Amino acid sequence: MNTFGDPVIWLPFVFAMLMGVSILIYVVLDGFDLGVGVLFPFADDDEKDRMIASIGPFWDANETWLVLAVGLLLVAFPAAHGEILTALYLPVAIMLIGLILRGVAFEFRAKAPAPHKATWNNLFFTGSLMTSLSQGFMLGMYVMGLDYTWAHFAFACLTAVFLTVGYSFIGATWIIHKTDEHLQRKAVDWAKGGIWGLVLGIGAISLATPFVSPRIFDKWFSFPEMLYLAPLPIVSGLLVISLWTMLRRMPLPDDRMSWAPFAVATALWVMAFLGMAYSFYPYVVPERLTIYDAASAPESLFIILIGTCIVLPTIMGYTVLAYTIFRGKATELRYD
Repeated sequence: MNTFGDPVIWLPFVFAMLMGVSILIYVVLDGFDLGVGVLFPFADDDEKDRMIASIGPFWDANETWLVLAVGLLLVAFPAAHGEILTALYLPVAIMLIGLILRGVAFEFRAKAPAPHKATWNNLFFTGSLMTSLSQGFMLGMYVMGLDYTWAHFAFACLTAVFLTVGYSFIGATWIIHKTDEHLQRKAVDWAKGGIWGLVLGIGAISLATPFVSPRIFDKWFSFPEMLYLAPLPIVSGLLVISLWTMLRRMPLPDDRMSWAPFAVATALWVMAFLGMAYSFYPYVVPERLTIYDAASAPESLFIILIGTCIVLPTIMGYTVLAYTIFRGKATELRYD
């Protein structure tokens, strides 16, 4: 009997996959523009304008993926949506305040009188920092099973810092690609420092996750599963080595390979995401609700899937179009 032909089985799996892909795309794309905001205190005024120009055409499109992921969680897995949002109500509220603050500061810094521009720059940094820290905290609490203990709270605070540094790292690699000359060289130095925060964050989550439950431990350390999974840490290690090697040589003459650090950093995020996805599947709420327990009725999921088949290509097309039209180096920021 082919159970995967049963819509009760394959529809929740498809929606879990769509939600996971949406989260991954959001973390990479909005991660770099949040990282650019986190790096603001290390840049002078002219460099801040260039950094804003490098993310200006993209940041709205990037945040669309977060809306899609949360929307899929709500309509496809309403029981999980209720449990997750209830447990993470405060950090979600802080994240939303940070996103609003970023959006307002992004627009107002362009229109504010010169004496007030520094204030809006600081608020843009503050909003970016609030959003990054809150997302890192939510990640840590999710990994720990959404249970509030002092140990879990401390781990979540640790992942909040590591994710923020990871965002600053991928933001620095984006600046390497989108700028040149002095700012590009500064971005290389920022990336050299940020890569270690990213590595420590991935390492901390990778070490902690198997000990969250015996089920996850067995998935990673049983034989022969551990042989099948060996490529994940091996490839991740090779990506870190290649990133560090690239950064030591950057910038190259004629700006060659400026895109490579960002591309390899993205691959490293993908490896980390695949490891987490494997660890927690089939649970959408760790050790409480599987995607099959939390899923809406198959009839509802099928109707939602039809809408998703329209919405998802639209978002993807808009994203690809934005990155295609505004490819190349960020030019001087002008509002006239």
